[in-house]
Amino acid sequence: METQRPRIRFKRVSKTFPGVRALDEVSFDVEPGCVHALVGENGAGKSTLVKILAGAHPIGGGSIELDGVSVRIRGARHAQESGIAIVYQEFNLVPDLSVSENVFLGRWPRSNWARIIRFQELHQRARRLFDKLELDVPVRAAVSTLSVAQQQMVEIGKALSLDARILILDEPSAVLTPHELAALFRLIRMLTTRDVSVIYISHRLDEIFELADHVTVLRDGKHISTRSISEVKRDTLILETVGRPLNQEFPLREDRRGGTVLRVERLSARGAFENVSFDVREGEVFALTGLVGSGRSSVAKVVFGALHATSGTLLVGDSQGPFASPRAAKRAGIAMLPEDRKREGLLLERPLRENITLAHREDVAILGFMGVRRERRKASDLMVRHDVRAAGTEVAAATLSGGNQQKAMLARWLQRHYRVLILDEPTRGVDVGAKVEMYEKLNTIASGGAAILMISSELPEVIGMADRIGVMCEGRLMGILDNADRNVPQDAIMRLAVGEASS
Repeated sequence: METQRPRIRFKRVSKTFPGVRALDEVSFDVEPGCVHALVGENGAGKSTLVKILAGAHPIGGGSIELDGVSVRIRGARHAQESGIAIVYQEFNLVPDLSVSENVFLGRWPRSNWARIIRFQELHQRARRLFDKLELDVPVRAAVSTLSVAQQQMVEIGKALSLDARILILDEPSAVLTPHELAALFRLIRMLTTRDVSVIYISHRLDEIFELADHVTVLRDGKHISTRSISEVKRDTLILETVGRPLNQEFPLREDRRGGTVLRVERLSARGAFENVSFDVREGEVFALTGLVGSGRSSVAKVVFGALHATSGTLLVGDSQGPFASPRAAKRAGIAMLPEDRKREGLLLERPLRENITLAHREDVAILGFMGVRRERRKASDLMVRHDVRAAGTEVAAATLSGGNQQKAMLARWLQRHYRVLILDEPTRGVDVGAKVEMYEKLNTIASGGAAILMISSELPEVIGMADRIGVMCEGRLMGILDNADRNVPQDAIMRLAVGEASS
């Protein structure tokens, strides 16, 4: 019986950037019609490898075979012509164009003589494609009117419109609800029955064990292992990913909760949420969770003064809100790490030192003028204290891994003691090792007496870290669950998240 050729064979693939060996002779196979998970810490080489495959980076050494034929991918167009499609974590869609126009961008059907776009034919092509993929997406609608999940389906449809045999998905689940994630998994499984090979990059281990057929671990640019998912245990995968045993994925914290630090009473923001009340105590981690669009992030923004409240009150010690601005909330003792660190948290193209000192620029100013040397020393000290790993204080924030970007934002605020620390999706896009470091840091902050308000869509994280859990649904706080023993069932949270009242 003839052995089936691998769809992809990576043979001693290497890549070096200035001062960094991103990939070091990586070799493994991807089989036809399977889901192959690619895992590793931020900076392990995952993105570099798939960007070489997708034509975004030239290969530095070694070779790649597609269905037994050696290829040297010369660019993104060549990769598409070779049957390779990639959907990045950040979508590459034109918001004001229709779904059809986005899917066939650069390939719109036109009349022979006047080169006028034949929109009817364009929409028909898109409809046939989405019917084939069993996707319910309105092809004439502007992309800006779609949900995040629908936009992701458009990206996948766009990628597969050229009959791709290899689909690369980079952190596709980061902003999806459980229902939307289930729809994505159904699509992926359907594609594998049509002989498409899917490379699935994710830091969420639960997803990998549910979806993948095979899993490859990269660490520090080297290939560590490739196995059938049935041969891998969770602890083994974590050990291989981070290169060291983790005592606990969610480190324990002694319950030392004190008096109330933050009190929110009947807080509302028009169109976002209404009549939300809760309190957070000294030394407590209070989690707000719920489906995407439930209002949980809007609550955090109102507490921090970044979104206008229409009614209600909040108290932080002797300071009464709602606060008119983040500056006023900061004066009251509130700090916040936003959900979208790239759009709302970091100055990506500015030096790391500016990002770390951003919340307290006055500390490094001399007579109102910025002292760059002083700022550099301050940033360097904070990088060491909070284990922010980077080539130096002058590198752009965009060059850091997701975990180090999060730690840099945390270091920004931890120069001083804040009574309330708000963290919105603190571990999104962060590898398992950096997640544990973040959890340990949060435990230390809570043990120091701060009140932590954590917003998260990852239920294992919520259950593993929070003392109490508030669950939002369509702008309402449906209930607060006591989680002192870290054993609240996930289905109890989900029932509240979909609008079922607690019994």
